[in-house]
Amino acid sequence: MTDHFYAAIMAGGGGTRLWPLSRRRRPKQSLALFGDRSLFRMAVDRVLPIIPPERILILTVEDQMGLLREQAPEVPEANFILEPAPRGTASAIGLAAVHLMQRDPEAVMACLTADHYIGNTPRFREVLLAAHDAAMQGSLITLGITPSRPDPGYGYIRRGAPEARHRGFQAFRVLSFQEKPSPETAEAYIASGEYSWNSGMFIWRAQAILDEIALQMPALHQGLGAIRAALGKDDEQEIVRQVWKGLDTVTVDYGIMEGARDVLVIPADDLAWTDVGDWGRLFDILEKDPHGNLSIGGEGLIEGGSGNFIVLDVGDARKLVALLDVEDLVVVDTGDALLVCKRQQAHRVKELVELLKRGGRDDLL
Repeated sequence: MTDHFYAAIMAGGGGTRLWPLSRRRRPKQSLALFGDRSLFRMAVDRVLPIIPPERILILTVEDQMGLLREQAPEVPEANFILEPAPRGTASAIGLAAVHLMQRDPEAVMACLTADHYIGNTPRFREVLLAAHDAAMQGSLITLGITPSRPDPGYGYIRRGAPEARHRGFQAFRVLSFQEKPSPETAEAYIASGEYSWNSGMFIWRAQAILDEIALQMPALHQGLGAIRAALGKDDEQEIVRQVWKGLDTVTVDYGIMEGARDVLVIPADDLAWTDVGDWGRLFDILEKDPHGNLSIGGEGLIEGGSGNFIVLDVGDARKLVALLDVEDLVVVDTGDALLVCKRQQAHRVKELVELLKRGGRDDLL
C-alpha cells in the first residue's frame, strides 16, 4: 500500500550555472529546456501517476512560489512550503518532514529535485515504488546511477553487500558517500565497479529522517522542533523566520547521509538520468546536428567547427549568432547579457554570478 507515500520536490534553487538564462525570478527549474514543459512541471508529472497532487509538497522560496504555482495549479497552495531563505537541502528536507509528521505520522517521503532530466519515466516510477517498500522497513534509501564515465562533477556512493530485493530491484548497503572527486579518483572509482553516482534523490519515512537529523545535526533538530510546535498557530511564520536565521547552510549529503547509520542504495539504471547542472550537461542531452553542433531558441550559424552550443533568448529581436571554425564553445545571448565560454568549463559559470553579486549587479542576477 502506498497511501502514505508523499513527494517533496525541492524547487527553490537559483540554477546559477545556467546563467544568464536562469535568473532569480526565472530560475532553472521554471525553464522549458526540453519542449513545452519546464523542468519543474516535468518533475511533477513524473510522480503524478503514483502520488496524487494532494500528497505532493513543493519546497521553494517566496520569490518563486507564484511562478511555480502557475505551472502546477493542481497542487494545493497549502502544499507549497516556503523557506525564508536558502539554507541547503538538509534544512529544506527537515522542514518538509515536520510538515508531513503533523499531517500523517506514517508518511514516507520521496525527496526529489526539480532540475533533473529523466528520459525513462515508467522505469523511474517503478524504482520509486521499490524504494518506498524498502523505506517502510526503516532504512534511509538513496537512488544511485551506474556511472557512464568518470565524471568529477558528481558525488559518488560506495556500495557494499546486497540486501533485500524490492519489486525486482536489488538494494545494497551503503559503505560511504564521497564528495566530488578529482578526475584521477573518479577514474579509480569507475575501475573498481563499486560506486554509483549520487543522484540526490532520497526516500525514507519522515520520522526516520527526523531521528537521523537529531543524531547528526542536533541544532537543526531543535529548530525543527520549534517549527513543528508552531505549525498552524498565529506565530508560525515568525517562528520559522527566527529559526531559519540561525541555521547553517548544509546539504543533506554532508550533514546527514555521510554519518547516517542505516542507508541503502538502489541502483536506478536505464533512467536516462542527468542532473541538468550546467550548459555542458544540457548539451550532452539534446540532439546535435551531424557536425555535433547545437543551436536553440533562435538563428545560429556554425561553419567549420564542432561541439558548439548556441542559446538565444532575445525576445522579439532578430539576431543571428555566427561561429566560424571554432570548437566546443557555449554562447548564450539573453539580450542584456552575453556568455561565451568553453563547454568543458561551463560548470564554472557560477563564478561569474559570484562576481556579479560582489559588484552589486542585481539587475543581472
